[in-house]
Amino acid sequence: MGKVTGFMEYERLEEGYEPVAARVKNYKEFVIGLNAEQAKIQGARCMDCGTPFCNSGCPVNNIIPDFNDLVYRNDWANAITVLHSTNNFPEFTGRICPAPCEAACTLNVNDDAVGIKSIEHAIIDRAWAEGWVRPQLPKVKTGKTVAVVGSGPAGLAAAQQLARAGHSVTVFEKNDRIGGLLRYGIPDFKMEKSHIDRRVEQMQAEGVVFRTGVLVGALPEGSKVTNWAKETVSAEELKSQFDAVLLTGGAEASRDLPVPGRDLQGIHFAMEFLPQQNKVNAGDKLKGQLRADGKHVIVIGGGDTGSDCVGTSNRHGAKSVTQFELLPQPPEEEDRPLTWPYWPIKLRTSSSHEEGCEREFAIATKEFVGEKGKLTGVKTVKLEWQGGKMTEIPGSEQLLKADMVFLAMGFVAPVATVLDAFGVAKDARGNAKATTDFTGGYATNVPKVFAAGDMRRGQSLVVWAIREGRQAARAVDEFLMGASELPR
Repeated sequence: MGKVTGFMEYERLEEGYEPVAARVKNYKEFVIGLNAEQAKIQGARCMDCGTPFCNSGCPVNNIIPDFNDLVYRNDWANAITVLHSTNNFPEFTGRICPAPCEAACTLNVNDDAVGIKSIEHAIIDRAWAEGWVRPQLPKVKTGKTVAVVGSGPAGLAAAQQLARAGHSVTVFEKNDRIGGLLRYGIPDFKMEKSHIDRRVEQMQAEGVVFRTGVLVGALPEGSKVTNWAKETVSAEELKSQFDAVLLTGGAEASRDLPVPGRDLQGIHFAMEFLPQQNKVNAGDKLKGQLRADGKHVIVIGGGDTGSDCVGTSNRHGAKSVTQFELLPQPPEEEDRPLTWPYWPIKLRTSSSHEEGCEREFAIATKEFVGEKGKLTGVKTVKLEWQGGKMTEIPGSEQLLKADMVFLAMGFVAPVATVLDAFGVAKDARGNAKATTDFTGGYATNVPKVFAAGDMRRGQSLVVWAIREGRQAARAVDEFLMGASELPR
């Protein structure tokens, strides 16, 4: 694959970023992708290894050595064909996937991995620019109807596959625009929403019908889950009107932090904060938008959602931003011979952290402090970790000033009332109970009701959502037709 000696001749080249001072003034993407020659050189670094671990490291099993080789040979048209054969939306993964394929790259054992994600990014952007991404219409319509509930990456991938198999697909989304957490969870500076919009146009041309502002089932009273629905459809209606129903909603039930002072004004879930800014970026006007202008902000949670809160707060003009992580600070470099080809635990500094953020590790929140019902500070304590157990360090308590706190500690499960409306059995974590078996996979205990993505596996990555959406589409197609030619 690539150039036989390329990995010895060329260095890894990272995608560039616009300067911090410029990019924090807006919500536009700021990654500078590889040009054709740079991508070719990265493709040349791909080794002719006997077992391409990158393929199995990628949840959608992208055929990575093949498209690397095609880019190296300047055959971009075939490169996008290979990429699309396993991944419906490489423009999503090429921007926001953490690239477990690169962790699994054989070159990563003792050198810098091939820049697989940057090559993927370059291929799909070139494909759109050249007009190679076109609607793929089914040869025959089956007359079967499928309802897909949720328009995130799992729902979109499943809907596109099912439409191409000839089924009539309707996607239901409770919010006002298609995209699920891609639309209202991922900030625009990481992925502009025009990428979703043009895929929606492609899918509409392929026959997919989108119904926005429609809540299927119900939400719990007082729920903080984003919901801009204007009408409701019952589970019974969908089951009676469609030949199959696929549930692909996100894991939107945020993990809370029930410590003293939690009811003070100024404490919000991350998913109250992030969707509002995306909606404003789309041109909508919101009353009472959560803003971090001139405020001391504390983000509790050290993952990607917390990082997104950091980047958004900096763009608002926060006075200071601090991010808490319960776990100790990981090493800057992983022990590669020990961890390869698996995803390593190491210190990861995001572009949002580089824009301005104080990071605190091994720290726990003890209490929220306020005056007259408003948040003024956070009481914390440092932690010591031994044998996987944490203990508080005596005398390490402190009070940090805070005008606004964002809870970004992950998501516990999909919204239970949606699953309950269909009568779907849940596993111990509150997810829809369904296997991924080759036969009967993704089917719930309710006849003709299937589940995939976060709804089935819990909080996960966009690339896992696409994988599950594609596999669930095959399962639904096989259920409807007795057999399926869709790839799994």
